[in-house]
Amino acid sequence: MTGQDRSPLFEALQRHVDENVVPFHVPAHKHGQGLQEMRDYLGERTLALDVNSMDDVDDLSNPISVIDEAQRLCAEAFNAAHAYFLINGTTSGIHAMMISSLRPGDRIILPRNCHKSAFSGLILSGAVPVYAKVEINPDLGIATNPTVQSFARAFERAPQATAVFLLNPNYYGLTGDLRGVMQLAREWEARVLVDEAHGGHMYFHDDFPFTAMDVGADMSCVSTHKTCGSLTQSSILLQKTSSVERARILNTLSMLRTTSASYLLMASIDVARRQLATRGKDLMSEVLHLARHARDEINKIDGLHAFGPELVDNQDIHAFDETKLCVHVRKLGMTGFEMERRLRQEYRVQVELSDMNNILAMITIGDTQEQVAHLVNALKSIAGKCRIQDFHRVTLMPDMPETIVIPRDAFHSHKKSVPLHRAANEISGEMVMAYPPGIPVVCPGERLTHDIIDYITILKEHNCRLQGTADPMVNEIRVLGL
Repeated sequence: MTGQDRSPLFEALQRHVDENVVPFHVPAHKHGQGLQEMRDYLGERTLALDVNSMDDVDDLSNPISVIDEAQRLCAEAFNAAHAYFLINGTTSGIHAMMISSLRPGDRIILPRNCHKSAFSGLILSGAVPVYAKVEINPDLGIATNPTVQSFARAFERAPQATAVFLLNPNYYGLTGDLRGVMQLAREWEARVLVDEAHGGHMYFHDDFPFTAMDVGADMSCVSTHKTCGSLTQSSILLQKTSSVERARILNTLSMLRTTSASYLLMASIDVARRQLATRGKDLMSEVLHLARHARDEINKIDGLHAFGPELVDNQDIHAFDETKLCVHVRKLGMTGFEMERRLRQEYRVQVELSDMNNILAMITIGDTQEQVAHLVNALKSIAGKCRIQDFHRVTLMPDMPETIVIPRDAFHSHKKSVPLHRAANEISGEMVMAYPPGIPVVCPGERLTHDIIDYITILKEHNCRLQGTADPMVNEIRVLGL
C-alpha cells in the first residue's frame, strides 16, 4: 500500500467540519455549543471534531471506508498484517490479545514485571499464569527481563502452555532476547503476545531494539500516545500472523470497546502514524541526540547515574531504548519519590516515573533542547545541595509470591478485609501496585508474606501512589475468606 503521506480519517473529519453540517445526533454538546466553557478554552474546531459515527467518517465497530484505510496504512507503517485502533489504551489491547488467544484453563508464560493490565487479562480470559523468573539488577533495584533460559525452564514446568507474553521494552527501556524467546516459543508451538506500550517509536529508527512485528510475533500492543505523539488513551493492536483468526480478534474487540469511539483519539493516531511514516527517522534521530546528550550531562553530576546501554549483557538485558532517561539517585541520600517531588515543587519539572531508587524522564518528539537543559540544570542544582554518600542501600522488591488460587477464581471468591499489618500468610483478594509503573507487588490469589507487607509499608511511608485496593490508604487489604 502507498499513501503514507495521507491521513484519511483526519481528512474526512476536516471535510465534515468544513461542510458545516447541522447536528441532530450525539454528542449532546453539538460541536461545543452546549459546552461553551471548554469550547472557549480548547477552541471551536477541537470540539467540532468530536462527532459520532456516520457515513462520511466511517464507524470503528465495522470500518469500511476512511477508518479501514487509516488502519491499513497503520499496519503497513508498523510492519503488521493488520492494525486495530484502540480508544481505551493499550490495556484494552492486552485484554483483547489474551481473550482472543486463550481459553479458560490455558497456560500462558509471562514475566512477573508485567503491567497490571496483563494480570486483569488473566482474570478476564481465565488463563493460568506460569511465571518466568525476572532478573533484578541489585545496584539499581530494578527488574530487568527473564532470560531465554528462564522461559525454557517455564516451558519445562508447563509444556502445555499455549502462549508467551513479553515486554518490549519494559518501563525502564530494557529489552530481553526477543528473537531467542520467539524461536523458543515456536519450538513449543506457543503464540507470542507482546506488550509494546513503551516501544511504538522503536519501529522508526534502526538504533532502537528489535520490535515485535519485525521478529514475527503473533500480536503486539503499542501505546501510540506514550511515544508516538497521539492523544492520551489512543493505542493500536497489531496482528502479524494468522495464528488467531482475525474474526475472533474483531469479536473480542467488539466486546471490549465502546460503540461510541472518540474521533479525536482515532484521528490523532492517523496523524501520528503519517508523521512517523514520512518523517520518523529524522524525528527519532533528534530524539536520540537529545537523550544521549542529556545522559552524558547528567553523568557529569556527582551522585547521579543516568544508566543506559552499558547495562547490555545479551542475557536479561539484550538491548536498551535510549529515549528512556533513567537516573539512579540513591547516592544523594534520597529516594526517587523524593527526587520527583523536589523536581516538581522547586523546578516545575514532572518526570514520568519514580521508584525507591530512580527517576525516569521520557524524551520524545515533543521535547526541545531548552526543556532538556532545564531538566539537567534542575538535577544539577538539587545534587549540589546534597551530601554524596559512598554507601547506599538499594531497596528491592520482595520475591515473587506463591500463587495459591488462579487469578479468575480469586477474583470471584468471597473476601474479607483485614489490617495490612495482620495479613501475613493470608491469600490476597486484590492487587497492590505502585503506579506508575503499574507492576503488582501482589496479585489476587497470591500469598501475602511479611516481606511483601514490609515493602508495601515502605512505599506508604514514602507517599508512593498505590493502586488496586478497595482501601485507598492501604491500611486494610481484602483477602480470601468469609
